[in-house]
Amino acid sequence: MKTLTYNEHDIDVLARTIYGEARGEYYRADGGISSLVCVANVICNRALKPKRYGATIAKICQRPYQFSCWNQADPNSLIIAKIKAGDDKVFDLCLEVAKNVLAGKWPDLSEGANHYHASWMKTYPAWAMGRAPTKRMGQHLFYNL
Repeated sequence: MKTLTYNEHDIDVLARTIYGEARGEYYRADGGISSLVCVANVICNRALKPKRYGATIAKICQRPYQFSCWNQADPNSLIIAKIKAGDDKVFDLCLEVAKNVLAGKWPDLSEGANHYHASWMKTYPAWAMGRAPTKRMGQHLFYNL
């Protein structure tokens, strides 16, 4: 994977995004840490196309309506705004995932995916219609669009 440019703010925002989007996956037998890594992989894969998705990791994560945990109406937005290192072992793990994936130390478990959604959604997003996911991890379906 191409080396990504990032700073401490990007690490923090990525960790909060992973936590807000996938913390429940950590405790699933079909998810675990791999689910957290896959969410980070999607964001890093988007960073490879900055003109389309955003110039920084933080901008990619916080772009409106891309990752639901950042939407003001989403209950996760309050949770990720208040969490800090040491509050929850899963958040601490999300920080480690963010650091290691950004540094290129861990592989792309998403297999190049740049989109995902929850498999339990009654109506899949329009962009997923007619497309086969490239990966399933826990309760998330991953796509390379």
